Amino acid sequence: MRILGINAVFHDPAAALVVDGRVVAAAEEERFTRRKHGKRPVPFATWELPEQAARWCLAEAGLEPGDLDAVGYSYDPDLVDHGLDGVDPGWEELRTTYARRAPNFLKTALPGLDPAKVRFVRHHVAHAASSGLAAPFGDAAVLVADGRGEATSYLAGEYRDGKLVELAAQRLPHSLGLRYEDLTEHLGFARSSDEYKVMALASYGKPRFRDQLCEAIAASPDGGFRAPPVDLTRFAPRREPGADFRPEHADLAASVQQRLEEVLLDLLRWLHARTGQSRLTMAGGVALNCVANTRLLADGPFDEIWVQPAAGDAGTALGAALHLAAELGKPAAPMPGADLGRGFTEAEIQQALDTARLRYDRPDDLAATVAKALADDEIVAWFQGRAEFGPRALGHRSLLAHPGHRRNLERLNDVKGREQFRPVAPMVLADRARELFERGPVPSPHMLFVHDVRPEWRDRIPAVTHVDGTARIQTVDPADEPLVARMLAEFAARTGIPVVVNTSLNTAGRPMVDSPRDALECFGSSPIDLLAIGPFVVRRPA
Repeated sequence: MRILGINAVFHDPAAALVVDGRVVAAAEEERFTRRKHGKRPVPFATWELPEQAARWCLAEAGLEPGDLDAVGYSYDPDLVDHGLDGVDPGWEELRTTYARRAPNFLKTALPGLDPAKVRFVRHHVAHAASSGLAAPFGDAAVLVADGRGEATSYLAGEYRDGKLVELAAQRLPHSLGLRYEDLTEHLGFARSSDEYKVMALASYGKPRFRDQLCEAIAASPDGGFRAPPVDLTRFAPRREPGADFRPEHADLAASVQQRLEEVLLDLLRWLHARTGQSRLTMAGGVALNCVANTRLLADGPFDEIWVQPAAGDAGTALGAALHLAAELGKPAAPMPGADLGRGFTEAEIQQALDTARLRYDRPDDLAATVAKALADDEIVAWFQGRAEFGPRALGHRSLLAHPGHRRNLERLNDVKGREQFRPVAPMVLADRARELFERGPVPSPHMLFVHDVRPEWRDRIPAVTHVDGTARIQTVDPADEPLVARMLAEFAARTGIPVVVNTSLNTAGRPMVDSPRDALECFGSSPIDLLAIGPFVVRRPA
């Protein structure tokens, strides 16, 4: 059974392939086109498909479009209510028209594909499947929250024996995700793109507007919530992009963040009471809010929470494929990890280096060479294995630095060309994580929760300690990531610190690097000291 999943309607177009019960490949279109998020989430861009990602997924499995048994498209145009508040006024019919014609668009993009094999999968069902069917365990509750799907913004239910039981949904215009997007835009950031900046900014403020927000945004007894549009100018003036921040901007971010967490907690308590499950899986853009995730685990009723690493819309490509696989009687095994994107052979990497006419070395011990460079306070670009699926760099396309020097936060933000209030994250050996970090789950391999840095370590790893004393950690298990683990062990042997700074290998406004050429372009245009690419290292000329 060969099933391709496609996400294309809003943003983060992506493709994923499931073959005979195994997740073979998944990739976002942005990694091929080099356009952040692939496209803007506007109705007249709905026709744009993840053509390059889909073709690569098929090639990775040695398949042609005509070999596919089914294609899942993560949106059902028949469920859209054009008169509903919360959809795009004046434009929604265009989005629906383009979505309805997706089978023929796909036939053109993938010659040989039978358009009759394309099946529409409801957006939030695709989100739910991306977590509930991809998680490393069986029966579990599932919660999906994002900006919007066809006519809803939320789904709550559970998976039993691989089948989704839906228990609650929330119709538009009420949407936790859209309200967070409203705030993102109000603060001068890019909507449906920069919500993580709001989460970072919230740590600098006080939630002094929380009580007023409670009047507008609250859970309801039926497992849903009310979250209509809110006049944010009541609390803080609209900030123009590039303008200075005022204290009330951070306070507003903190207030909305806290209210989001409180409403999610109420929804989880309702869901737990209805299902009796001890485990929860989550997806949707709201599930990428790692601060909220940590509070849900700490204060909520579930013993374990698993968040889809590609929880945003890109993950619905995987979810659509998993949903159809289950429906067609060939359910897939849990996703094997987030490294589902492109990888390159040693020969391909060497050819790229030779084409660029760069001097490079092949050290006997790459992990030790990189660890020494980091201990010497150099910034390292790390390009290894298959690219990550989702927005987090997890040791395959990363920028690394020494966490013990406070100035390295500023250095990395300068390298990436981004705001100085933005934190960077630590990767840590899994068996030593509890020495340095408390609260939050361990292991935490996908960087989707925050942890408190233990007081005795805050001055030792200041570059990765956020203003509120937290860090969004990635734990590294040698069984899963042997090369990264050896590098961390070598660094710890030299410095006494089992942690390295890890942030995505890209610059502001650009997707994470994906190919050797991308890595060389980033290295050549940024003040990076060393590039570790495959078994080779490239040093910046003196």
